[in-house]
Amino acid sequence: MEPLLEIDVEGIDRVDSLPDTDLASASSGFSFLLSTEDSRSTTSSGDISTSSGEIPPSVVEEAVVPRLVDPVPSSDELTILTARQNKCVGRNNRAVSWGFTSVIGRRKEMEDAVAVRPGFMSRTCDHLGGCTAPGSRTSAEISPVHFFGVYDGHGGSQVAKFCAERMHEVIAEEWGRESIDGSEWQRRWEMAFSSGFKRADNEVLTESIAPEMVGSTAVVVVLSGCQIITSNCGDSRAVLCRGTETIPLTVDQKPDREDELMRIEGEGGKVINWNGARVFGVLAMSRAIGDRYLRPWIIPVPEITFMTRTDEDECLILASDGLWDVMTNEEVGELARRLLRRRRRSMNMTDEEVTPAQAVADNLTEIAYCRNSSDNISIIVVDLKSKRRRQQRQ
Repeated sequence: MEPLLEIDVEGIDRVDSLPDTDLASASSGFSFLLSTEDSRSTTSSGDISTSSGEIPPSVVEEAVVPRLVDPVPSSDELTILTARQNKCVGRNNRAVSWGFTSVIGRRKEMEDAVAVRPGFMSRTCDHLGGCTAPGSRTSAEISPVHFFGVYDGHGGSQVAKFCAERMHEVIAEEWGRESIDGSEWQRRWEMAFSSGFKRADNEVLTESIAPEMVGSTAVVVVLSGCQIITSNCGDSRAVLCRGTETIPLTVDQKPDREDELMRIEGEGGKVINWNGARVFGVLAMSRAIGDRYLRPWIIPVPEITFMTRTDEDECLILASDGLWDVMTNEEVGELARRLLRRRRRSMNMTDEEVTPAQAVADNLTEIAYCRNSSDNISIIVVDLKSKRRRQQRQ
């Protein structure tokens, strides 16, 4: 996002291929903008699975389940027994697939960046926190934790690119540093994200990544077997499609949002309506990485949400405001659900190279462009229905 919009339909960045194990950032061009022969974008997609070889298959030995023998076990022993007999939600959620697009659209410059880091951490569900059946056998198995991020730069692309290359590393390091009691797992993640975003912001300055007038939004999701943990700074957005619902996982941090307006004005700042509400008439968001010239009004402090996964979850969608400016959450969710289900059925009969998640990302990008989105458009779609579970139902 730039302070003021400029439209140019000629400039299109393209990335034709990326290594599956190092998908830090990409921009791709839609051929439908150039010809009518092929409307699919040259983007990147892939399957994430514990059997793919990308994620260590290490498994903790099964816990010994006590047998009911005389004397009758105590209530505490029965609780332990019940927990071990249950299975955590994550037992069916280790395999996901994804797809993404990142296009310049009508802008002169590409300032967006995306990050897809499958298995950026490997932990047991119990250790990670938020397991739906703590103490069970499956909660003690090591499983991959995935990272997805969308970064919408403004004033330049440097900060967005830096975040795509570095943010997941910083988050993992900060999470490993905390030693909070396991019952306070949410607090541990909150501290890891807060200190991680602050640290990334400081590195932008200390390593001279960009001028002080350059910044970026950051919306990231850490996906474990049982939890969807979202951290947001700015006005990029993440939603969850669950059954027939589209659930917002973030709330845009806009200067005219009541609490943000009070914070900015309380620090002596001003919000001016100049082609929308902007901090001092310049920036159309109230939080971001970078933007040192607008401190203390623009801050790198994320808002963090937790969502326990269920069998009804269809997909996650993370995107820059190049999508959300022209489509509502509900429109995006409805399209994603319909297209995912159709493509999943067709995959059983054909050997299509494009995953259902990639098809959704491609279609959403095409629709956003055709609705005259004037910004870069970056979208990550994560299909939360594993292949194994789909085959079992069919």
